[in-house]
Amino acid sequence: MTAPGQEYVHTPIAGLVDLALTAPAFVELAQRAAERPDELAMVGPASAQLYAACALARGGPLLVVTATGREADDLTAELRGVFGDAAVMFPSWETLPHERLSPGVDTVGARLMVLYRLAHPDDARLGPALRVVVTTARSLLQPMAPDLADIEPVTLRVGAEFDFDALVARLVELAYTRVDMVGKRGEFAVRGGILDVFPPTAEHPVRVEFWGDEVSEMRMFAVADQRSIAEIDVDTVVAVPCRELLLTEEVRARAAKLIETRPPDDDHITGSVGEMLEKIAEGIPVDGMEALQPVLRPDELALLIDHLPADTPVLVCDAEKVRTRAADLIKTGREFLEASWSVAAIGGDAPIDVEQLGGSGFRDLDEVRDAARASNRPWWTLSQLAAENAIELDVRAAPSARGQQSNVDEIFAMLRAHVLTGGYAAVVAPGAGTAHRVVEQLGERDTPAAMLESGQAPKPGVVGVLKGPLHDGIIVSGANLVVITETDLTGNRAAAPEGRRLAAKRRNTVDPLALTAGDLVVHDQHGIGRFVEMVERTVGGARREYLVLEYASSKRGQSADKLFVPMDSLDQLSRYVGGQEPGLSRLGGSDWTNTKTKARKAVREIASELVALYAKRQAAPGHAFGPDTPWQAEMEDAFGFTETIDQLTAIQEVKADMEKPVPMDRVICGDVGYGKTEIAVRAAFKAVQDGKQVAVLVPTTLLADQHLQTFTARMAGFPVTVKGLSRFTDPAESRAVIEGMADGSVDIVIGTHRLLQTAIRWKDLGLVVVDEEQRFGVEHKEHIKALRTHVDVLTMSATPIPRTLEMSLAGIREMSTILTPPEERYPVLTYVGAHDDKQVAAALRRELLRDGQVFYIHNRVSSIDAAAARVRQLVPEARVVVAHGQMPEELLERTVEGFWNREYDILVCTTIVETGLDISNANTLIVERADTFGLSQLHQLRGRVGRSRERGYAYFLYPKEMPLTETAYDRLATIAQNNELGAGMAVALKDLEIRGAGNVLGVEQSGHVAGVGFDLYVRLVGEAVEAYRAAADGKTVTTAEEPKDVRIDLPVDAHLPPDYIASDRLRLEAYRRLAAAADDAGIVSVVEELTDRYGPLPEPAQRLIAVARLRLVCRGYGVTELAATGSGSATTLRVSPLTLPDSAQLRLKRVYPGASYRATTSTVTVPIPRAGSGVGAPRIRDLELVQMAADLLRALDGQPQGELDITTFTPAGAAKGER
Repeated sequence: MTAPGQEYVHTPIAGLVDLALTAPAFVELAQRAAERPDELAMVGPASAQLYAACALARGGPLLVVTATGREADDLTAELRGVFGDAAVMFPSWETLPHERLSPGVDTVGARLMVLYRLAHPDDARLGPALRVVVTTARSLLQPMAPDLADIEPVTLRVGAEFDFDALVARLVELAYTRVDMVGKRGEFAVRGGILDVFPPTAEHPVRVEFWGDEVSEMRMFAVADQRSIAEIDVDTVVAVPCRELLLTEEVRARAAKLIETRPPDDDHITGSVGEMLEKIAEGIPVDGMEALQPVLRPDELALLIDHLPADTPVLVCDAEKVRTRAADLIKTGREFLEASWSVAAIGGDAPIDVEQLGGSGFRDLDEVRDAARASNRPWWTLSQLAAENAIELDVRAAPSARGQQSNVDEIFAMLRAHVLTGGYAAVVAPGAGTAHRVVEQLGERDTPAAMLESGQAPKPGVVGVLKGPLHDGIIVSGANLVVITETDLTGNRAAAPEGRRLAAKRRNTVDPLALTAGDLVVHDQHGIGRFVEMVERTVGGARREYLVLEYASSKRGQSADKLFVPMDSLDQLSRYVGGQEPGLSRLGGSDWTNTKTKARKAVREIASELVALYAKRQAAPGHAFGPDTPWQAEMEDAFGFTETIDQLTAIQEVKADMEKPVPMDRVICGDVGYGKTEIAVRAAFKAVQDGKQVAVLVPTTLLADQHLQTFTARMAGFPVTVKGLSRFTDPAESRAVIEGMADGSVDIVIGTHRLLQTAIRWKDLGLVVVDEEQRFGVEHKEHIKALRTHVDVLTMSATPIPRTLEMSLAGIREMSTILTPPEERYPVLTYVGAHDDKQVAAALRRELLRDGQVFYIHNRVSSIDAAAARVRQLVPEARVVVAHGQMPEELLERTVEGFWNREYDILVCTTIVETGLDISNANTLIVERADTFGLSQLHQLRGRVGRSRERGYAYFLYPKEMPLTETAYDRLATIAQNNELGAGMAVALKDLEIRGAGNVLGVEQSGHVAGVGFDLYVRLVGEAVEAYRAAADGKTVTTAEEPKDVRIDLPVDAHLPPDYIASDRLRLEAYRRLAAAADDAGIVSVVEELTDRYGPLPEPAQRLIAVARLRLVCRGYGVTELAATGSGSATTLRVSPLTLPDSAQLRLKRVYPGASYRATTSTVTVPIPRAGSGVGAPRIRDLELVQMAADLLRALDGQPQGELDITTFTPAGAAKGER
């Protein structure tokens, strides 16, 4: 394999394109292009772009320019289907040059990789020499530093030698961020001789092991669990820079010089530019610093065309559209320059002249064209409008059925007629399932059709069906060829599989216990304390690490009591989350025990209610659905996107539940837009295949409409009747739908709580899907609860209600979480700041530029019209419309539908959009008075944008003149930090902290949650439920009031040395994982992970593992204390409690001379043997002592000696990479 992210791509449509290029028009075009004329104009439909580009690229490298990013994505995917890895996309920044935001690391990485490949065509590490580079008008016009292609990336390969410190310094120079655990592209971590690095262009981060200065091994690892991925081999990794403005010595010196030029009487530069410059001078990168490039690097900026090899032609597709786009870009760029860098924004005495910054703005299109020609790079255009002297490409767009069955029949008839007269025809679909279905459909119409191998051309007289990336069909009369695509037949535009973005990360399963001094924690035995620090202490010659917790002082007026918690009892600790600030518990007092007992009692009540519901479900005869049908596979294969791992797992779990005879009750919890609907579609289709009906319950009419469209589109072509029922359905249609539900002629009904009305009868209801359950009222929830005992219920939620969260954790309701964002999605760029009209105008305009739409949230109905008027003044060219919950329903519905159908550009509305509204074309969100919103509201609102392949922007604004309250500041800070996709879980937990648990858990429970903290509360629920379930099954479970902790106090030097795991946070996480391991397999898993992440275990860590295994042995025998007591010749090992029958007491005396047993306290005392034969020999310690203790326990149980060795272990991979 070459560098990660550079895998070889197949060329599925190469044969098809070659056949099209035999047409005389394309042959002539290739001949003209070979003469390299300065100008060459072509005329043809949009679908001709691929073929024209392929004909022109025959002669050498070519730059293709499209108007928008989406067009560039689609064209790149198609070209990769012909040229493989020799075709690439040069992406544009998601930000405008003068915006206060930096472009994403993945975007910068992809751009620099293309520039580097252009400058080094013979470098085999990077793949084949480039034939076609596709880009957008935006990238063509945006200037960049002239030396970007010369920045040498870091290339790592096995066997290469590096000065390790110099390598780390080089990564920092290339703008990689050093962290303790790699989670995102552009980060790296160092642990001893192991380097983890996540290059911007790689699919996974890479773990590089060094032996001295030599790279001894490289392997990819998963961000989620930080474990190596064995299936992928890596021999070379190319790490390109993460920013286009690198903070070199010159740049830092220049920033420092600019700071000196401020007026002498001013001791601090006002405005944020001064602060930015100060940070840059110190070498700290800041967001948006790229805008300062013209003053920090005053040399002449270059254009993309300057980086192309000499005499590379530029092909501009849809020339008129590109010209309009270019003019708009320049205008919006100027607006951002004025808004972000105006005197008002940066302070009157800023050390830079705003006009200078204009240098990094977009260039004029004519200027770029003249520069291209002057440097011998021909400028060719392809237009849809006729022009004189233009070459007419003799092609036309294929007919489009857009999902209408009658039109589909016409297309199939045309294909039949065409091939029966000896013509060539092909149908191209992105998925294999769809392709096979097309072969079947053609066969049913007596049309000869066959699947083609990847890269094959169709044969005359047979319709060739091909799996590949092609969006628009075409008729090439010169080659007697007709090409039809899935888009032509169904109107669905599938995401291009080859042009897919790298899969974003899953949320971490490794979540280090991030404790900072002052955090509140809950200790199971001692209650609520405050974390102070981590310390290392040596007791009896053994070094151990402890967490220091502070508790309320036991005597009035004295300082706080301190508790030292050894690392092996970390499983007893959790962070306190529970609403209000609680008081600290007193050590040794009865308050904590009482609080816990009360909570336990309350929990039992909930648990019995839950278990009763569960038992009713288990006893109720449900319907066991049959296995998947071939139609199910076809329907699933037509899904336009690649399913994420989590989605596939969730789908399998749902189907497995449906196939059981017990009613399903599963919660699918996934962030907004993570593909929960697709799971519902597949479950519903499965139910209908078994002759059952499906009800899909949604909280709002808007959602009902959207789901109706999605379900209808996904099930088109199959005999499934899908209907909608909400308060907007007209009476006649409602009656028809209700009758259809009763007589079984309607299969799936999607509706609001109208579906719960008593008058409604179903013929054979088999599945109920509930979307956003937390938004239904209490009586509706009760109604849904009643359904649960006899039909399958699938609940979908974006912010898990903690109640469902507990239930699911406790195993009463099964839960699937979808933590992986869909392939195409980027995190939303989030800006939090004071409201500024100029900035708002520029943000609105930037969205309109890419033909997008905007949600503008103003949450006061009384002043919403005034807000809309202000927006109209700021951007007069936009179509602005208002929506809020107090409008007449009909009007509201029509307004939102209009917005959805792109009749308007900006929707000024209240928070009615906050839930589930899916308008993938709206990618900018502006929230006024963001300081007045709750955290989950802000998160839900932000989930409305960035739902397509475009980058989403969210602006959370607060009034300039009003100070923020602390809570509001907290909220906005949280939302700004959690901008990674999938932050819903993190936000929901933080929301509990901020808002208090009251309104989430039901008032009667919130006091108990506040008393014992959320984590412990959930655990108590789990224990109680377990007990009730066991009782129901006739088992007895001894849930002691307090599970006892095992205390091991031996002279064993057992800890994780800081030179093995340097970061306190990660060391804490490792201790916690080990303390929580419930069996030997759990310990082995922790050992494997440590060895993989940090290298072979040092001796103190090996001893720590042995102590953890001894703790498991103790638990097995019910021992809670194992301690070395006394000193010198009287050093003994004390074990309690152990109840020994007479035979065991005799065995004890025989095997361990000098041992004693006290029956009243159930304590065994055994002298610790010496390490040698001499009288003065020291007592055994460390591993020998640990093994002796384990042997003692087994001997008393009558087990043979020496069979269980708990001190040696060689997990897979432990022997590797020893230094």
